[in-house]
Amino acid sequence: MRPENYEAQRQPPSHEYELNIGPNHPGIEGNYAFKLRLHGDRVLEGKADAGYLHRGFEKLMEGRLWIQNLAITPRICVPDPVPMEVSYCLAVEELCGLEIPERAQWLRVLQLELSRIAAHLFTFGGHAATTGMYSPMFWGIADRDLVLDLFEELTGGRVYHIYNIPGGVRRDAPDGFLDRVRSTLDYLDSRLPDYDNLLFTNQVFVHRAKGVGTMSREQALEWGVTGPNLRATGLEFDVRRDDPYLVYDDLDFDIPTEEAGDAWARTLVRRKELVQSIRIARQVIAALPSIAGPIRCPIPNPLAWNVPAGSVYTRVESSKGELAWYVVSNGGERPYRTHVRGPSQMHAVQVLEKLSVGCRLEDVAQTMFSLDACPPEVDR
Repeated sequence: MRPENYEAQRQPPSHEYELNIGPNHPGIEGNYAFKLRLHGDRVLEGKADAGYLHRGFEKLMEGRLWIQNLAITPRICVPDPVPMEVSYCLAVEELCGLEIPERAQWLRVLQLELSRIAAHLFTFGGHAATTGMYSPMFWGIADRDLVLDLFEELTGGRVYHIYNIPGGVRRDAPDGFLDRVRSTLDYLDSRLPDYDNLLFTNQVFVHRAKGVGTMSREQALEWGVTGPNLRATGLEFDVRRDDPYLVYDDLDFDIPTEEAGDAWARTLVRRKELVQSIRIARQVIAALPSIAGPIRCPIPNPLAWNVPAGSVYTRVESSKGELAWYVVSNGGERPYRTHVRGPSQMHAVQVLEKLSVGCRLEDVAQTMFSLDACPPEVDR
């Protein structure tokens, strides 16, 4: 190009530029990219770019036996895998008309609440780290490991448990296990004042989180937000209470809410939920010794199991929000269709893209983490 033509075609200088966050994860659990267009340090546009993780779970499950899919389900959300197992089993049980033994239901609830505790501890630390506070991250991961120790003892696996099967659970609680759970809960209770001093009342964190990523209740409902993110806008909705499953209607617990709808409110809701999960787990520990009986009901040969034809939609309350499976059987040995309604599809894509507009660059990561999304759910 001749110099005079080049000068004629030059565009005026611009202060807009593009920046990619990820796919290594400074603000969200998992390999996930977020493409930003900025003017100075203000975000003009954010575009989610998923697809960097193991993916295609739903299609993989359609090529595997019903029982083989139990090994796939927990991988759809690594920090909180138990709701994936339980909701899939509930779907198969509803298709087959299986009656879950009462003891198995209580054991499932205990595992679900321990998983919620572990997931929230992980999120507290990650959110704090996005604001430059690394001590809460180290504390959260160390305390979470104590819960993973319990999972290892109960299920044999620290992260992927594959403990639930259609009809019940694989094994009963070992001798002394409930005492060790109680001891861990006592320890976590004693740690909460330390977390309050280090994180939740720390003015550095409060100043950074207040007013960031704010959404109203109307916006949350319009965008399909569920779980702690919805309750942080003041709406008291929880599947465990409003559409109970297992033995949740026999348990006493509160539904924490906040009104501000910002990153600070979302963190406070999860902190309060941690207390409620400890409260629920204590009730399970108290009830289990008096509940005798089997831990699973008989099922056909799982390697030649023709599940009756039909379709079901089963939902549970995960630490991320409402989690559901839509499963279709044509009467064969494999699912005809499976679909996961994971809360992260909304939180990590539609909601994140909207809340990031107008954010300062340094607040994008904590907005991502305050929504507590799980990228494998998006890549499912």
